[in-house]
Amino acid sequence: MEATIKIKMVRSPICTPDKQRRVLKGLGLRKLNQVVVRPDTAVFRGMVNKVPHLLEVVD
Repeated sequence: MEATIKIKMVRSPICTPDKQRRVLKGLGLRKLNQVVVRPDTAVFRGMVNKVPHLLEVVD
């Protein structure tokens, strides 16, 4: 079974650079407090590390 992580958007991307908005879109996040489940790979961990001020990793 593949390991997964749950990612939650906790802050709005308003007034953030376009590059950070594209990272959120790539993760599949559109709404505030939305939670998505993604594979726990280096790619998704790197995306989370690009915008840690907007996201939270949920258990």
